[in-house]
Amino acid sequence: MAEVTVTIAGRTYRMACDEGQEAHLTGLGDQIDRKIADIRTSYGDIGDLRLTVMAAIVIADELSAARRQLTAMSGGAEDDDAAELINHLAERLEVLAADLRTRSRGAGN
Repeated sequence: MAEVTVTIAGRTYRMACDEGQEAHLTGLGDQIDRKIADIRTSYGDIGDLRLTVMAAIVIADELSAARRQLTAMSGGAEDDDAAELINHLAERLEVLAADLRTRSRGAGN
């Protein structure tokens, strides 16, 4: 099991991942960090926990839109492999968001 450190909203988090997935996990952390920065720019400093939750909701909405687009592109019948991949990515996103919420609560926010 490998470990990687990601920085999100100015805080660093050590996370475990499968060997070879370090760059991927770091990239996901960078995407979440950018999303939080975008939301902070739009809404101001409304608290780390609220920013994190809003970012998770925006990302989940983007994933939902991608699912709808995939369904539309496949003529209404999702391709099993693509659906499985999307579900796997959604589950990973939910685990990461839950971890961030837990860590944010533990930091006193």
